[in-house]
Amino acid sequence: MTLEEILNLATVIPVLTVEDDARAGDLARALHAGGLKVVELTLRTPAALKAMHAMQDAAPDLVVGMGTIRTPDQARRATEEGAHFLVSPGLTPGLGEALAKTGIPALPGVATASEAMAAREQGFCALKFFPAEPAGGIAYLKALHGPLPDLVFCPTGGIGRETAPAYFALPNVACVGGSWIATGAMIEAGDWDAVTANARAAAQLK
Repeated sequence: MTLEEILNLATVIPVLTVEDDARAGDLARALHAGGLKVVELTLRTPAALKAMHAMQDAAPDLVVGMGTIRTPDQARRATEEGAHFLVSPGLTPGLGEALAKTGIPALPGVATASEAMAAREQGFCALKFFPAEPAGGIAYLKALHGPLPDLVFCPTGGIGRETAPAYFALPNVACVGGSWIATGAMIEAGDWDAVTANARAAAQLK
């Protein structure tokens, strides 16, 4: 899939941190049952790559990306393990080159106009705006649209169910990322009904 196709499928992308890959299959089914089609796992735990495989096996229609990509080696490994797309919290020249070399869609993170322009120079037109709320939120993204009209963003960081609709109203926002859909506590408790309910509510926001 292209990045454009992935962003068109996405509404709120759940940002997931999974400590135990044994829970990943149930998590994938709960999110899929709620109507979400795109999710981001974070490469923050030893179980992350195994969890990605388990989610892909449990819900084959789910587009599962790997986030918190910080190094070229992580980008290469996640790609080799079968990630559908990659997400980074920031962008360096070396990481940008590595993301491009993977051949799969990538959503690099930026927080300022200068970083967005640098990412555009590296060939990225869709960017993660992170951390969204601390970096200026809706007002900042609105201000960026005038001088940078060819860029679209997936703001992530501090966005909740109540604030997401205001982000969707912006012309340069394709989707948003949020961790409230399936928190660490929900995953640990196996509260799949709550995850499905949150996913269903998120799928209807856009």
